[in-house]
Amino acid sequence: MQIRPIESTDNEALAKVIRTALAEFGANKPGTVYFDPTTDALFELFQTPGSFYYVATQDEKVIGGCGIFPTENLPQGTCELVKLYVSKDARGIGLGKQLMEQSMSWAKENGYTQVYLESMPELAKAVSIYEKVGFKALDHPLGNSGHDGCDIWMLKTL
Repeated sequence: MQIRPIESTDNEALAKVIRTALAEFGANKPGTVYFDPTTDALFELFQTPGSFYYVATQDEKVIGGCGIFPTENLPQGTCELVKLYVSKDARGIGLGKQLMEQSMSWAKENGYTQVYLESMPELAKAVSIYEKVGFKALDHPLGNSGHDGCDIWMLKTL
């Protein structure tokens, strides 16, 4: 298994991993990244200054990814942990946690002091992992992610 920065050739495979995972958990609903057009152009999205995206591959096949994004209107020094998805056959081995920790390390190295994320009840397993690494629940969203289908908001100090 290899974790590396996103490449332009990853777009199609990443979109498939993300949408397949959301569908598996019944989270393929409006207001989520399932319908977000940027899901089909992640390489281009992550050319935004202050952002970074890691891709996990196995035998050169994309099996997951996770990124950091400077979402509009977040508090000073805060970024968003975004698009953390792992394909079904790569779950349960700690890959999601590894991608998340590597992304948060990048965020800290690049001057961020807090990481925000949004999720939903359908992704309860992921939420429990977020809690284990120190994310705390918020009672309202931060910033302007455009994902109004998410109703779980969390924040972690780096």
